[in-house]
Amino acid sequence: MKVGIVGAGMVGSSAGYALALTGTASEVVLVDVSEKLAIAQAEDIAHATPFHSATKVRAGDYQALAGAGIVILACGVNQKPGESRLALLERNAEVFRQVVGAVLAVAPDAILLIASNPVDIMTEITTRLSGLPATRVIGSGTILDTARFRSLLGRHLGISPQSVHAYVLGEHGDSEVLTWSNALAGSVSVASFAEQVGRPLTPELRAEIDDNVRNAAYRIIEGKGSTYYGIGAGLARLVKAIALDQRAVFSVSILTPEVEGVRDVALSVPRVVGASGVIVDLFPELDAAEHAALARSAALLKEKTASLQL
Repeated sequence: MKVGIVGAGMVGSSAGYALALTGTASEVVLVDVSEKLAIAQAEDIAHATPFHSATKVRAGDYQALAGAGIVILACGVNQKPGESRLALLERNAEVFRQVVGAVLAVAPDAILLIASNPVDIMTEITTRLSGLPATRVIGSGTILDTARFRSLLGRHLGISPQSVHAYVLGEHGDSEVLTWSNALAGSVSVASFAEQVGRPLTPELRAEIDDNVRNAAYRIIEGKGSTYYGIGAGLARLVKAIALDQRAVFSVSILTPEVEGVRDVALSVPRVVGASGVIVDLFPELDAAEHAALARSAALLKEKTASLQL
């Protein structure tokens, strides 16, 4: 499958690099407002492919996206140190007004994967601007937060994070919801597993994990300016699920008719992803506190988009 990436910065190039190493895409095309940057990133990534795959990697303009089955939108301005994802809204909305039409003019059948922050709101903006079904405009949502949650739980329990089944729901941001009540390690609850292996999940430890998941991006941005490797790998994983019609479950964001009484809001819940995009939404069983937290997250996102002018 041919995959386009608009935005050849650190997120876009990391996604392109991950795609090239895995060989999931037959061709990757990088498009950027800076032609020199797109060319440089494409050449650098292409030089890695002989070691791992036969993926063709090149730079181009929007016309080069013709025939792409998936286009990743990683364009826009970067999050500044100390800046919340929601503060990026107006700055990135203007960029997307220009980009979405240019992409669909040459690749009208593509599934759009949104990586730019604030990703939930940018997903809603893209859905409105494109006129595409919500199931074909997929924000990366909380896939990275979920990966962080599973990584930290696996580290504490002494098992592979791939054996941990836990999700972060809601906003990819400060109001996100770590769902402890339905988190599993193997086939048992993480709380039960922790007790069995002598590593109990105390309230203090849960609070520490919550903080490390919720504030990971801020710490990384403070240390090196931006986050990109984790989300680049996550985007490549979504491409694989779509390209191979794997019908795998991910906590991705799409414009959703109703969540916890809030209508028409883009946020993350577990969803089945395959060749046609999102196939079905899965609403997990939550405890009362998690229901309330998800409702607050949905309401916050709805408030931020209520006055948005497109």
